[in-house]
Amino acid sequence: MKHAFPKTFVVGAVALAATLSFGVAVAAPKVGAPAPDFSVVDTAGETWSLGGLAGKKVILEWTNHDCPYVVKHYASDNMQALQKEATAAGYVWLSVISSASGKQGHVSPAQADDLTDDRGAAPTAVLLDTSGDMGRAYDAKTTPHMYVIDPEGTLVYMGGIDDKPTTDQADIAGASNYVRLAMADLAAGNPVATPVTRPYGCSVKY
Repeated sequence: MKHAFPKTFVVGAVALAATLSFGVAVAAPKVGAPAPDFSVVDTAGETWSLGGLAGKKVILEWTNHDCPYVVKHYASDNMQALQKEATAAGYVWLSVISSASGKQGHVSPAQADDLTDDRGAAPTAVLLDTSGDMGRAYDAKTTPHMYVIDPEGTLVYMGGIDDKPTTDQADIAGASNYVRLAMADLAAGNPVATPVTRPYGCSVKY
């Protein structure tokens, strides 16, 4: 004899199966809330975690050297200048590569170091998030996608690097750089005036 199951039971079973198959969904990060922790190895084999950076100001930059939007900010030295400005102000700057193996932007540790040297980049470290776990925890959608975390571990900014969503280097001079503005607000002891913006760039290649 066939058993008739309530519709709600069937729907619930399907949802449970999906959860078991694909994993539990990760809640999107929120400005004003604790930033998601992470544990990711850098190009030198050192493991970085947000917990290990307690009391530090942190900037996260998702990057992909083959993305024309990333090229815009590196070929113009805009990103390098911002990195140097931030680290001089006491920030830990972590460039994050979440491109999966075989996808655009994926690099070996040596290749990532060569990119840093060739471009005169100045991050504190380059994290190789090959699994994509860190990127998904932060809901990183584009390269670049920027995040600013205060010394208490609170996420205070996330979004685009500026308000000119183009690949044209000529647009940089007239852009409002949201990361720089967030740093200025924090330095003045003020809340970040523009805490969330829409990121732009190439999709992260998970």
